[in-house]
Amino acid sequence: MAVRKGEDPDRYLHLRAGIYAYVRRVPKRLVGLDDRAPAVRISLGTRDLSEARAKRDIHEEADNALWASMLAGGDSAQADARYKAAVARAHALGFSYRTTAEILASESGAMIYERLMTLSKLPVGGLEAAAVAGLEKHPRVRISEAFTVYTEEIAAPELTGKSDFQKFSWLKVKRRALNNFIAVVGDKYIDEISRQDATAFYNYWLARIAPKTGKATHTASSGNRDIGNLRKLLSEYHRYRGIDDVKNPFAGLSFSQKVKTSRPPFPTDWIIRRILAPGALSGLNDQARAIVLTLIETGARPSEICNLTAEMIRLNDDVAHILIEPRSDPDDRREIKTASSIRAVPLVGVALAAMQQHPQGFPRYKNKEYGLSAALNKYFREHKLFPSSRHKIYSFRHSFEDRMKEAGIDTELRMMIMGHAIDRPQYGSGGSLAWKKAALKTVELFPFCANS
Repeated sequence: MAVRKGEDPDRYLHLRAGIYAYVRRVPKRLVGLDDRAPAVRISLGTRDLSEARAKRDIHEEADNALWASMLAGGDSAQADARYKAAVARAHALGFSYRTTAEILASESGAMIYERLMTLSKLPVGGLEAAAVAGLEKHPRVRISEAFTVYTEEIAAPELTGKSDFQKFSWLKVKRRALNNFIAVVGDKYIDEISRQDATAFYNYWLARIAPKTGKATHTASSGNRDIGNLRKLLSEYHRYRGIDDVKNPFAGLSFSQKVKTSRPPFPTDWIIRRILAPGALSGLNDQARAIVLTLIETGARPSEICNLTAEMIRLNDDVAHILIEPRSDPDDRREIKTASSIRAVPLVGVALAAMQQHPQGFPRYKNKEYGLSAALNKYFREHKLFPSSRHKIYSFRHSFEDRMKEAGIDTELRMMIMGHAIDRPQYGSGGSLAWKKAALKTVELFPFCANS
């Protein structure tokens, strides 16, 4: 635990006969509620100060949670806090927390003997003894309650770099899985969710992915996403609560996707004759039109282009380029899909012309990539700019990759430009922007006025 400014790093630590102990006075308001009053005294069983501090942190957090629940009141809150405290104290003493029944059912004789030896050294009836013996029951929570804990506590570090829109999108997908499960099975206590429940949910998706009659309404990836999110919710929640060796009812359930669908690329000739034809994009607003042109000559994802800021657009450098990278401003955060997606892409052809007209980026579509894609896909459909019904705006990315491949551009350079992971140790800087620009000039389309 990080020490806050002005906080004593050795608080609640007492040294007696060379062994550290955690000694802390029970708050006056709780003397009648905490039977350890007037003070908590727990031997930490170590002479090492660093180890003592680490164990002290566990006991301190457990007591903070316990006392906060006592002040707040409520049987459920207190039961939850007592359980959390028992888990923490068991870990501090070197054990995974299990209830008595779980200990007898799953632990070896040697492990049980170790618990008994530890119990013999602890005060009878104390909280530490109760934690080692597993006397505190698992608090019963419904899957909706576990979901709240997961999204607000467990996954909080995962969300720190996301923009508000990215957080909303992340939560929307997770909540969809929860709502679908509750609609099929109900808001059950998580300890009651069985393999039968998981199979019922699997069959719910099966009827949509591979119906016995009629056309499929969803893809295998949609079902796998829901099942995967529920599998992760249960495993992460149990791990957070310190519950080990729980069989996940969703383990091994997934749908096979034998043929992975991929958006077809725009043929280069189609881009030149139809999309870059004078007036073809004139019905779009100037920002949407410029984004399309930038996609054509960079192969970037639509979300990467619409979220460019002025600092990420380098038109006055020796080689004009854009930087695709996370936004780290505390008031304007945004993460990038993967580490390999962070890259610099030289600007050539129609992309350079478009970015020169929008050196500040595209504020109309910042954090609105879904709205951008919907608007562009609609425009392209209505104006018959898609070669087929399978084409989407994302097809520009596939087209750019094909153009580079056909031009004989080095595989690793293509991967760097596209932001794909390279599966080998990385050495050097990856090559200069001038070198990358020279390669992209070989696939540059004819000069085009972004106002057409």
